[in-house]
Amino acid sequence: MNGRQRILTTLQFKEPDRIPHFEEIFDLNQEAFGRSMPSGKALAEATADERDRLLHEIIEVYALIVERFQWDAVTLWHPWGGPDQRECLRIAKRELGSEILIGGYIGESIHSIDTTHDFDQFADDLYEHPEKIHAQALAMSDNAIREGREMLEAGADFVNLVSDVAFNGGPFISPTMFREFIIPYMHRHIPALKAEGLLVIQHSDGNLMPILDDWISSGPHMLHSLDPMAGMDMAEVKRRTYGKVALMGNVQCNLLQDGPDDAIITSARYALMNGAPGGGYIFSSSNTIFPGLPLRHYELMLSELAEYNMGERWEGVPFTGGVTYAG
Repeated sequence: MNGRQRILTTLQFKEPDRIPHFEEIFDLNQEAFGRSMPSGKALAEATADERDRLLHEIIEVYALIVERFQWDAVTLWHPWGGPDQRECLRIAKRELGSEILIGGYIGESIHSIDTTHDFDQFADDLYEHPEKIHAQALAMSDNAIREGREMLEAGADFVNLVSDVAFNGGPFISPTMFREFIIPYMHRHIPALKAEGLLVIQHSDGNLMPILDDWISSGPHMLHSLDPMAGMDMAEVKRRTYGKVALMGNVQCNLLQDGPDDAIITSARYALMNGAPGGGYIFSSSNTIFPGLPLRHYELMLSELAEYNMGERWEGVPFTGGVTYAG
């Protein structure tokens, strides 16, 4: 199987030849390849010819990531949005071929922690001016549909809707308000994006368990990030969602940052043992491979994936959620 086939198979809740893998973002390019992607500032200041060259350089780095770490898909995180992202999608489809899935990000598709710049005002509007919150939600939903169509025209196979709607303790607004101000708009743009032919990933950090059934009710193809630090237990999430939505993530990011090695191994094994059986799982960290994270720790996580794909299974692996390790 190639990467595209592998992910499409697992989305049908069938087991592919090996467990698919990719990350939302990989930000260790200097450590891994001794090079960086051209910056947004460089793109903004470039002439048309220079811009084309810089965009091709960006895709060259994506290609290095895909090849070295055997990614089955890539979400273009840089450049983020706008004409440059769409041009990168076109180049990526040409240069990376059709053997992996290629997509882009859409931010601010719903009310979220990210869109709330004044929590006092937001709280006041929820009670005193709900029509304002609804109008904003409709505008964001419209924009998500528009951006998705533009990405599809540029060659995207999927869109990744990034909206953090929960803290470690639970949703950022009450479940009742969540069902009024957020869920109806997800039911509007997610089916619309799917009808266009796009696969849809819905991202949120935090503890989604109190709203999990609502969160998946609009029918996204996949959920990311399933953060163990917020109590997102892969075994329980898989039990409640299997056959409805595929899962991606759950390897604990604070452990990938700080270690120790045995804790990283335990988290990776727990995600695999509870996420992979029966399909419907893409192996990844519970957030991103962010700057400062030791490359060796990411490679250690991938070594566990390789062992699983070669037939290794582990008994009695504990859930590491919420665990931190000092020095």
